[in-house]
Amino acid sequence: MTERKDAEVQNDAAASGVRRRQLFGLATAVTGAAVAAGLAPSGTAQAHNPNHNHSNSGPLPGRDYERRKRGYEIRKAAADRAYRQPFPRHTTNGEEAMRGYLGAYTKGFPHNEFGEVDPNAYRAFLHAMETGRHEDFEAVPTGVQNARPQLNPQVAFAFDLQAPDSHGLVCPPAPKLSSSEFAGEMVENYWMALLRDVPFTEYENAPELVVAASESLSRIRGFQGPRQGGRVTPGTLFRGMTPGDLIGPYVSQFLLRDVPFGPRVVSGRQDTVQPGLDFVTDWDEYLAIQRGVNRTTQRDFNHRRYIQTPRDLAHYVHFDMAYQPYLDAAVILLNSGIPPSELLDPGNPYRNAHKQTGFATYGMPHLFALIAEADRCARKPNLFHQWAVHRRIRPEAVAARVEVHLNRDRGRYRGLLSRELLESDVLDRIHSKYGTYLLPQAFPEGSPMSPDYPSGHATVAGACVTILKAWFNEDCPLPNPVVPSPDGTSLVPYTGSDADRITIGGELNKLAANIGSGRNMGGVHWRSSYVSAFRLGEAAAIGLLRDQKATTNEDVTFTLTTFDGETIQI
Repeated sequence: MTERKDAEVQNDAAASGVRRRQLFGLATAVTGAAVAAGLAPSGTAQAHNPNHNHSNSGPLPGRDYERRKRGYEIRKAAADRAYRQPFPRHTTNGEEAMRGYLGAYTKGFPHNEFGEVDPNAYRAFLHAMETGRHEDFEAVPTGVQNARPQLNPQVAFAFDLQAPDSHGLVCPPAPKLSSSEFAGEMVENYWMALLRDVPFTEYENAPELVVAASESLSRIRGFQGPRQGGRVTPGTLFRGMTPGDLIGPYVSQFLLRDVPFGPRVVSGRQDTVQPGLDFVTDWDEYLAIQRGVNRTTQRDFNHRRYIQTPRDLAHYVHFDMAYQPYLDAAVILLNSGIPPSELLDPGNPYRNAHKQTGFATYGMPHLFALIAEADRCARKPNLFHQWAVHRRIRPEAVAARVEVHLNRDRGRYRGLLSRELLESDVLDRIHSKYGTYLLPQAFPEGSPMSPDYPSGHATVAGACVTILKAWFNEDCPLPNPVVPSPDGTSLVPYTGSDADRITIGGELNKLAANIGSGRNMGGVHWRSSYVSAFRLGEAAAIGLLRDQKATTNEDVTFTLTTFDGETIQI
């Protein structure tokens, strides 16, 4: 189960290699969590599972004491695994310490005319994060009356009864605002905004704006997106970095196909929003949004279509319901007609069973519950890192720093941002179209009311996709791929030369990348926000699978490919 790589596809080796080693540093985070979770490299002989002590825990009469004792031992072992190792040291990029908290998330608090937070209000927030007291959070000043509420900061203090503790998982420091890598991801966000209404299926025809975006990103040495021959191309533009991302259509099959949900078929077509309508490009509106004013989206339920453009994808991740895309993917696969012997992971005990089938264990209810549980387990470390560790500024606020520095108080933030960003040709296009350097938002209210890093949607994607990769055979081909028709109202066959290379594993990775990129296309996260989040969610899901496996009678080995392309067994 290895990553397929075109010979011509390459990354910036030095930059991306270092970044991959930092991301979740497998030596300190995924590996640490994986060791605690009982992982072994692919091909390593598996030790006898001590939980399969059937003679002491079976259902026969007179064994109730033995069963209760065994249940206690299983729960205690899970707790011991979770707390055996000391918590890692969490490090940030240090930008919260900038003067005036210029590099920190401050949305919803009072701000001055330059969009800079009232330091007293931010210090009150920091005090609440120190104490964890409900009344201290309630006492933090807001920018306007009835401001949007902050998103669940107290979850940073929560515990869990399975999967790794939220404080035990590492997320590496975010790129600094002055770095070349950050310049690349901010420039990418600006181009995503300019290309919101260009269909993904048109990228291969290389329209002028797509070519301009590719050339612009190619010039930024620290840009972390995929390249061909050392350059960003229309075929790699806005794509993810995981195995399968560069194969097939841009949009994952699991976001396009209709979902046969019980006696109903749920169409993959979704409601739409008005094309060409972007938000928070006016300075006064930006200040209102940054101070916490709410806005609502006008949705068109009469003109439904399949995901066709970046605006469609951003709209999907604006209103999707938690683990919805991953539940949809599971239902699509279970109803695909692919035989279990080909569809299921080789370690699933019911893959080749003829006289029994899985149900509450290793069957449909078990899988659906795991997907939902992975969502919940992933949100705790995600929000812990957002609120208690990184508190990273959102894209809309960085764009405001650009606007002030270049347009309102020239030179005010000298040294804050790199020349690669401030001199990028995309800024001229943005200013020419909108009259400011603000980042056009797809959502009227701008970003959610929580810090940027790591992305919540992407953390959940990393966790839920990891569950699906452990459950299904990643190498299994996914037949009859489709793309939206030119008007987006129907699906037509995908006829690209790589159509026969589309696999379950590749499309699951692409699903995660679509969800992560979709938030960026809305203007609320960056590339590093979702790439780091995948590893965080992955580690949470690995721990969850290990804890769940210990409670079942079947002899099971989960095999999956990590987002870094490593094959592991649980």
